[in-house]
Amino acid sequence: MNIVVYCSSRADLGAEYEAIATSLGKWIGENGHTLVYGGVYAGLMHTVAQASHDAGANIIGVVPEIFSHRADELCDKVILTANLNERKGRMIEIGDIFVVLPGGIGTIDEWISTLSDMMVMETRDANADRPIVVVNHNGMYDATIAQLASTNESIFARGRRVDRSLIVTDIPQMLSALTTLSNR
Repeated sequence: MNIVVYCSSRADLGAEYEAIATSLGKWIGENGHTLVYGGVYAGLMHTVAQASHDAGANIIGVVPEIFSHRADELCDKVILTANLNERKGRMIEIGDIFVVLPGGIGTIDEWISTLSDMMVMETRDANADRPIVVVNHNGMYDATIAQLASTNESIFARGRRVDRSLIVTDIPQMLSALTTLSNR
């Protein structure tokens, strides 16, 4: 399976965030999956790639051309895209399971874009829905989760389940959810 990981490119976030990314990368490799991520040598992105690599995973980096000089050497394959929007689209296209780790506006954008894209794809393919596991460490995404719940209950949701994300709060919950989802 292709496990798409959205996360921070910021360095020096601390041991608690490194542990989440490392645990995820190790799980990806030990379970014979492929990591798909933003593909640059930076922050949690590199941490999850290093752990995946060390555990034997295949690694696909999807990198906007503007960042091609920062492509992580751990990537077995680098897919260059024209820009960030094309990168998101390509990652969504090839992903089987999506994992949202702690991150900033780019990570939130990738999460919401994935939700939105799946809703559009479902108009053509009833089976387009794929799991999104969100690691809400220390309540990082509480406000976004609340906004999605509010939108889901609004007239704008058109009767559809807007947020299909599975929210977890720690490493054991994340790994348990991924194990269950990957065995379906």
